[in-house]
Amino acid sequence: MSEIVLAVQNLTVYRESHCAVEDVSFVLEAGTDTAIIGPNGAGKSSLVQAILGVIPSQRGQVFFLGQPLKKGGPQSRRLRQQVAYLPQNFLCDRRIPMTVEELVGLGWDYLSWQWPWQHHRQRQQAVSESLSRVGGDHLGHKLISDLSGGETKRVLLAYCLVRPRRLLILDEAPAGLDWRGEAEFYQLLDELKQEQGWAILQISHNLDRVRHYCDRVLCLNRQLLCEGLPDIMLTRDNLARAYGLEGVRYHHFH
Repeated sequence: MSEIVLAVQNLTVYRESHCAVEDVSFVLEAGTDTAIIGPNGAGKSSLVQAILGVIPSQRGQVFFLGQPLKKGGPQSRRLRQQVAYLPQNFLCDRRIPMTVEELVGLGWDYLSWQWPWQHHRQRQQAVSESLSRVGGDHLGHKLISDLSGGETKRVLLAYCLVRPRRLLILDEAPAGLDWRGEAEFYQLLDELKQEQGWAILQISHNLDRVRHYCDRVLCLNRQLLCEGLPDIMLTRDNLARAYGLEGVRYHHFH
């Protein structure tokens, strides 16, 4: 068994008086890509936000590399620096004249403040290398307001790469891309997973991509209905439990 990067134990999350996530437990191993699937309103985003600490959980615990992932304290900050998050939509004020290099550089942890010149060199090298890994060498001086959808996704991945990470969480990150752009994004994600040894947790509605690229799937509808290998879990019966009969008719089968 590979190293366990993330362990979620009996997590329960309420949004106001509504139970969005109930008693969910699972683990993520290093070097694996796990998809959370389920219908709208199933609690997928609430689960991810509770893991990240964006919203509180009412019961349960989240462990990252064997340590509780809680807010506060230097140890918690060090742990959280190893977690990257890509939202569904990247919103920015297009009036801000920020270049890609400047955006990616924000992900660099400023530790060498005593040696600013050395820090500058390390920062520039890290930014250059991370852009190169995602095929974005030519984007460095481009304004973020001028990026296409596919370029924006690559730049955000470069932001995640600019310092070492162990866990990457994506909330429907390929949304807004055309078919080709989405395929390229998933392929890039798969290559980075193997290269970096990331544990990846992603919300996805594209079951064809999940079946082809992901190692495991979590089928969620408030509760965790099933989990396992995509080819075994993505059956008509399991999808009917999660999505209902209309959802089964909507999704593709091979």
